[in-house]
Amino acid sequence: MIVTFTDFGGDGPYLGQLKAVFAREAPGQPVIDLFSNAPRYNPRAAAYLLAAYVDEFADDAVFLAVVDPGVGDPARRPAAVQVDGRWFVGPDNGLFNVVAARGAEVAWWDIEWRPARLSASFHGRDLFAPVAARLARGEPPPGLRRELAERLRPDWPAELAEIIYIDHFGNAMTGTRAASLGDAVRVQVRGASIGRARTYSAVPLGAAFWYENANGLVEIAINQGRADQALALAVGDRIAFSADE
Repeated sequence: MIVTFTDFGGDGPYLGQLKAVFAREAPGQPVIDLFSNAPRYNPRAAAYLLAAYVDEFADDAVFLAVVDPGVGDPARRPAAVQVDGRWFVGPDNGLFNVVAARGAEVAWWDIEWRPARLSASFHGRDLFAPVAARLARGEPPPGLRRELAERLRPDWPAELAEIIYIDHFGNAMTGTRAASLGDAVRVQVRGASIGRARTYSAVPLGAAFWYENANGLVEIAINQGRADQALALAVGDRIAFSADE
């Protein structure tokens, strides 16, 4: 299958144009839209979000991932990365750094192929989607293989202590995996000190808490309320941890 992960939004023509390329270049392959509202212009936050979701997909899935504020800049390379069987196609701007760093078997290619028509501002359609379709058909990546150490960013932390995504309900996902913390830990954010609970029903209506979400991330929520509004949370807010009293 082909999986899209973008900051394009659900409105407008962009996802439809990607799917038109897939239908033309890889007919019959299922296409799953994972995120169309990944953190806008923020490949670093998006990298931690993407890494939390990949294990739910087949081992041979092809991810077309585009969070690309540097599109059109000749210094920004296009990449195809294979991590434990899955493919990731998109800009080499850190978006694949976390999933590659956590992988056991990783191979990295700089995409050298260029289409006859390459717009300055929509490489998702013109460059990345055709390459993703090729990989979904079982073809090799059209580029030059690189050593992983040449492309990874070793200064990035294993866990990102920031809010990386606000969902439809106003819950705030962070870039920290809950397994890296103990149960008796509080999250500090914007002056609030928030304790851990297993799930919503474990706290009173309107109470704030944090929990391990379905994809393993520390997530801040309010039982039947919007944490983003009640706590004035936004993507990029730093969080800290302290011992529960």
